[in-house]
Amino acid sequence: MMSAFTMRDGGAEPAVLTERRGRVLLITLNRPNSLNAVDASLSRGLGDALDELARDASLYVGVITGAGRAFCAGADLKELAAGRSVHDSEHPERGFGGIVRHFIDKPLIAAINGFALGGGTEILLACDLAVISAEASLGLPEVRRGLVAAAGGLLRLHRQIPPKIAAEAIFTGQPISADTALRWGIVNRVVPPEQVVAAALELAETVAANAPLALRASKRIMIRGAGSSDWSPEAWELNGEEFAAVGGSKDAREGASAFAEKRTPVWSGQ
Repeated sequence: MMSAFTMRDGGAEPAVLTERRGRVLLITLNRPNSLNAVDASLSRGLGDALDELARDASLYVGVITGAGRAFCAGADLKELAAGRSVHDSEHPERGFGGIVRHFIDKPLIAAINGFALGGGTEILLACDLAVISAEASLGLPEVRRGLVAAAGGLLRLHRQIPPKIAAEAIFTGQPISADTALRWGIVNRVVPPEQVVAAALELAETVAANAPLALRASKRIMIRGAGSSDWSPEAWELNGEEFAAVGGSKDAREGASAFAEKRTPVWSGQ
């Protein structure tokens, strides 16, 4: 079933589409004529789609892709030139694109179907996993325009790849090819253009086959423990709290029973 978020241009087209694929929510940025550049309607639509994913217990994983030949060209410069904000005025706490400050504890996969520059790369960096077209490219070109990558690029890139590699990408503003992105570990898979969404959905199904409570707890531990030493008492306290909650769940018992009985587990999310 497909649904749409945030109609624009007098209700002509939705800025964001969603489609349920079993336990996976496929989210499509839908401004192809603007190369999926982020305006207020897209920020609102993507933020609302992430809220849908977070609320619905039957959904385990989200996949974000773009319509047309681009994933996302960053902020819509025409909107900015006209003096209009590209942020969702009703939810400023979500940040650029409705995602970069909008934490949800379910895995997110970016399906990079075309180039993703500036804010497009920052949306990618806010996701947990990524599949990219062999013909796509990434990059944070802000310094070449007298700006800084303030939608998470400067905060996240050096945490996801070696700091000096991140510094080169940020200070030069040069584009990053798909193969380079894979070598540096920014993405998980490089596939032919026509296979991007299918490969991302396949990866999502592999993830979604696992216990939902364990997936969410694992993401929370990784994200919230990122600022602490792996020797710090606080990190281990968080780790222990999450383990205790998951370990006492029905799904943990089901996982053990299914293993002993050599069958596929049936998760209840409890």
